[in-house]
Amino acid sequence: MATAETVILRQPAEIKYQEEIAYLESKDTSAKPFTWRLSPKMVRTFVLGSMPSDKLDRQIPQKWFGDPSFVERAIVTLASDRGLLLIGDPGTGKSWLAELLSAAICGNSTYVVQGTAGTTEDQIKYSWNVAMVIAQGQSRQSIIPSPMMTAMQRGAMGRFEELTRCTSDVQDALISILSEKYISIPELKSDNVVFAQPGFNIIATANSRDRGVNDLSSALKRRFNFVQIPIVTNKKSEKEIIEFRVKDLLARHSFSAEIPPTLLDILIQTFADLREASDAASSDDQRLESALSTAEQIGVLEDAILHSNFFGQSKIEARILARSLVGTLVRRLPEDISVLNKFWHGVIEKRSQEDKGDWTEFSEGGKDAMKTLEK
Repeated sequence: MATAETVILRQPAEIKYQEEIAYLESKDTSAKPFTWRLSPKMVRTFVLGSMPSDKLDRQIPQKWFGDPSFVERAIVTLASDRGLLLIGDPGTGKSWLAELLSAAICGNSTYVVQGTAGTTEDQIKYSWNVAMVIAQGQSRQSIIPSPMMTAMQRGAMGRFEELTRCTSDVQDALISILSEKYISIPELKSDNVVFAQPGFNIIATANSRDRGVNDLSSALKRRFNFVQIPIVTNKKSEKEIIEFRVKDLLARHSFSAEIPPTLLDILIQTFADLREASDAASSDDQRLESALSTAEQIGVLEDAILHSNFFGQSKIEARILARSLVGTLVRRLPEDISVLNKFWHGVIEKRSQEDKGDWTEFSEGGKDAMKTLEK
């Protein structure tokens, strides 16, 4: 396992916040389910930040922004016999919440199965070391455990990303794991069952836009508690999320950047207007393919800041922000250009005429970016 001193591109939450988790553990006097590292109350504090009522001698910053009831229900579910399924649009922070919960509960968020159309049952349960099987035959030593099996053996949280991207027969491999809490190995005559240790559970995520791709069976649905994660539309919350995540991402480049409040307001307002236009559209052809989530805004702002630092004057400008927004949101050519062009002339131009200032530069930058893509 890596440590905080190890140089890696992206530190998982348990490494990045290991000092904070250790501090909370030292102050934790509440009862802990199973082998949890922190009690449910402290897990909540780690994810949502501390309050004066917690009576801690240091501030714990908020790391996930959303309705606290979602986090509380998720924590309660993970202490129960059922798995947790986080459902929401892309970019709503499902995976980030799953990572934070795993880090706080068991100190490891890396037991992850990534669901795709090509995911197989072996990737959920186990596979075989072919060379060892040929040399010595099938045995427990020649098994290659999946991340899920490893989590079972260690009494940790197993994570399953994008569950509905997997085919139904692969999804159903989780039924016995969730209900019986063991994996059978029929190829072995003895020592052929791997039992889950206390503390094991599963946190799965599903994209609400993938509903109908591979629906969960009723048997599997019964073994999960569902927590719906909505898109954040409150501007104050969006601003907090964007500032927190962008500063976090920029730390990888070893520089910080001041985000002009006026430009952040322009970005948030533009996305709010885009969502409104998308809701009013009568068909998918009149909507952008992008989910228009907070994660998209983070990507736009990070792109603009990096562009400004690498190729500009180190100061983010409205024109560059507009170019980054267009470049991020246009995915289908020419459909998205048509949708965005109509929106730009109907909404952004109007705001630039009324509010002027940075809105004018933002409007012109977006038009230039779209003209470039149309060539």
